Amino acid sequence: DRGITCALIPRDTPGVEIGMRHDPMGVPFHNGPTIGRDVWVPIDAIIGEREGVGHGWRMLMESLAAGRSISLPALSIGAAQMATRICGAYATVREQFDTPIGRFEGIEEPLARIAGMTYLMTATRTLTCGALDAGEKPAVIGSIAKAYLTEGMRQVIIDAMDIRAGSAIQRGPRNMLSRSWDAVPIGITVEGANILTRSMIVYGQGAIRCHPFVHREIESVAKGDLKAFDQAIFGHVNLLFTRAVRATLLALSGSRFAGAPQTEDTARYYQHLSRFSAAFTIVSDTAMGTLGGTLKRREKISGRLADALAYLYLASAALKRYHDEGKTTANFGLVRWSVELCLYRIQEALLGVLENLPNRSAAWFLDLLIFPLGARFRPPADRIGARVARDILEDREARKTLTEDVFVPAGDQPGLGRLEAALDKAVAALPIETKLRDAVRAGKLDRAPGHMLDDTGLAAGIITREEYDRLNEARDLRDEVIQVDAFSPEQFRSLR
Repeated sequence: DRGITCALIPRDTPGVEIGMRHDPMGVPFHNGPTIGRDVWVPIDAIIGEREGVGHGWRMLMESLAAGRSISLPALSIGAAQMATRICGAYATVREQFDTPIGRFEGIEEPLARIAGMTYLMTATRTLTCGALDAGEKPAVIGSIAKAYLTEGMRQVIIDAMDIRAGSAIQRGPRNMLSRSWDAVPIGITVEGANILTRSMIVYGQGAIRCHPFVHREIESVAKGDLKAFDQAIFGHVNLLFTRAVRATLLALSGSRFAGAPQTEDTARYYQHLSRFSAAFTIVSDTAMGTLGGTLKRREKISGRLADALAYLYLASAALKRYHDEGKTTANFGLVRWSVELCLYRIQEALLGVLENLPNRSAAWFLDLLIFPLGARFRPPADRIGARVARDILEDREARKTLTEDVFVPAGDQPGLGRLEAALDKAVAALPIETKLRDAVRAGKLDRAPGHMLDDTGLAAGIITREEYDRLNEARDLRDEVIQVDAFSPEQFRSLR
């Protein structure tokens, strides 16, 4: 048994059966089974010929490292950016009690998650693809990008469906979210299901691949090289000691002794990430040291360590994006929301490891080192979320930046085209609506719904005929885009 071997076999080879198709959730994600019976595979069909025999698993993992860093993150970003574009417009156009629903705190909360996650996910994709462009084969960060960006897509689409509410569940040309909703389980499942990736792959690969000493320790033991082992083990002990001291000092000082770019308005976030990087090192090494070979079966602990590592990476990506894009005011709220979410989740992941580490003495000691003042990080505050949510309303600059890759159809096209046209009209009519509301507050007009208020405002001379026409055009288009599709019985049967 030489192990897994990869080969390129012509489709017309005798014994090869191909052509059957799966139907993954009705989404055009084409795949199907390839079956072989008594297929003769010549040596020259093997990738690498004789030298490639038995190396198929490594080839598959290297190929997957590149592929899953690109395809599924791109799918996730596309869905997230589309949801941001749709929900920002819809929450401005759709009104309740004469107020855009985006102004209600209940809608603000999911809007902030949509915008913040889109910013964070796009930053991660850009950084990951940059590593690929540089010629790297980032197996670990490729796994992180695939798993955590597809999970981010799931959260964004759930929030977008909640905001669109009834208009999101009625299928038809007006529904812009139903296909993304259908596609979510595909991204979660393919190229390494997220449960597997989180609980076994991210930390399982990274613990040895990325550690400066563990791989050398294993190799020296296998070769019986005592000198190399001594160098590796003493280096490991020194690393663990210095990181423990660093993590404790940074925890006691609120991370203030950590280095950070002094010109950055996000300097405190760099310091906090330095603190958690040191904390992650000692928690990871303690878990490996106390659990040994059983760590690979402790998938809950491995999964929490994967969470901590992943959110360290995602936060770094967000800070890099903010710096690379010129530290603009429009993006400041987004980077704050993103990094504060990551810091909170890193903290919770490390606490989860400590609470469940079987060696309770080690867990107690680590808790004293890493969290001597307790758990101090919180999710993004409501005021930050409110700012982020407002940034994607009314076609502001942040909304354009977040959705720069989204194709916007012409205004006469159903779906996003008409919604964008309605947004433009609504934003243009906003000063006119404000003028009418001010007149109502001043007692110059009686309160009345929609078009009736426009009529009385025109009659009283509060607004001009031109303003009246613009306002009515905006209201008519608003009424159109919030409608849902309906079908005759014959049309409905054809949809099934």
